[in-house]
Amino acid sequence: MQLPEEGCLLRIFIGESDKHQHKPLYEWIVLQAREQGLAGATVLRGIMGFGANTRVIHTFKIERLSEDLPLVVEIVDTKEKLEAFLEVIDPHIKAGLVTLEKAQIKFYRADKN
Repeated sequence: MQLPEEGCLLRIFIGESDKHQHKPLYEWIVLQAREQGLAGATVLRGIMGFGANTRVIHTFKIERLSEDLPLVVEIVDTKEKLEAFLEVIDPHIKAGLVTLEKAQIKFYRADKN
């Protein structure tokens, strides 16, 4: 797969406890990205954060271990493909934040071994 030099970065900020049909929402998003033929997806776990639903700090600190840590799903591809992908996933994200920003793609390659 070739990606143009000018692409976009989609970031989806959700909570670890968010679900889609009784499965983790982040997992469903990544599987949908693969089904839609996007270049790739990465899920990052935050160690601390808060969001629109609650002003409570969710943290990884042992004395206040949260069961709803923040997660970020990052996907880089063309703007057109990411916007089409957003139409698919938008109705299933009940709470969170989604950003789309320009990304300069330096390279995208697979190991040839």
